[in-house]
Amino acid sequence: MWIRPRRHVAVRPLRRVLSAGVALLLVVPAYGCRPKLTPPGAPTAWPAASARTWQWQWQLSGPLDPTVEADVFLLDPVVTTTEQTNDLRSRDRRLICHVHVGSVRAADPDASRFPDIVQGSTGRRPDSRWLDVRSWDALKPVLADRFRLCRGKGFGAVALADADGYASRTGFPLDFDDQLLFNRRLAELARSLSLSPGLVNDVPQLAALAPDFDFVVNEECVRLGQCAKLLPFVDADKPVFHVEYAISTDEFCVTTVGYGFASIRKDRRLDAWREACPLP
Repeated sequence: MWIRPRRHVAVRPLRRVLSAGVALLLVVPAYGCRPKLTPPGAPTAWPAASARTWQWQWQLSGPLDPTVEADVFLLDPVVTTTEQTNDLRSRDRRLICHVHVGSVRAADPDASRFPDIVQGSTGRRPDSRWLDVRSWDALKPVLADRFRLCRGKGFGAVALADADGYASRTGFPLDFDDQLLFNRRLAELARSLSLSPGLVNDVPQLAALAPDFDFVVNEECVRLGQCAKLLPFVDADKPVFHVEYAISTDEFCVTTVGYGFASIRKDRRLDAWREACPLP
């Protein structure tokens, strides 16, 4: 806002005023055009217009490489530090927190909070056990704190891993509807904590859960012949973050980018290395 100077204040020479004005014009666009950074704990927005143009990185092991040319980083909330998330966010990166919601490992910091009665058969990960997702009252407080850890470290989204135990031998008589209810409860819980919810895999339920979740992370839909089942998210202009491990990008990129996926190739250990598909 321009304020007229009082009469007793000497007005600067016109040349000095013009010089200051030119300097202001040079500085303001560089600062004012910078996208507004979402504050810590606010849910990540996924603009529909960008649904087919994201570049992403998934790193759960090894030293974090923040220089990867990606818009979206999917990271482990326990080993990732606040300093690292602050650095990524300062460069307008979107951060997704990788949280196991259907299993627990003995080494997890909160493992003792899960009662023995809700821990079942050996899970997918070494030294892990499946959880009884029907026991919402027992699981909710612990999972809520896992989500709060994500929010406290500056993540704006959460990806739910092991959210498909009904399709495995968990030691519990879980069925399709038990898992649907659990996953919808988790999506609602994430939103209540200002986090954008996403699913990792759970391909058979994607059509039913597309209205409840903001994005999906998929492993090896090309190798497994499941890519068409991810289209409900594409049709809703929601991101599909897709990775292949055993197939070269020359073999799958044309297909998956054509579907509208954000596709990369990774090693199964999910370290910093990645090979991204070119954007359409």
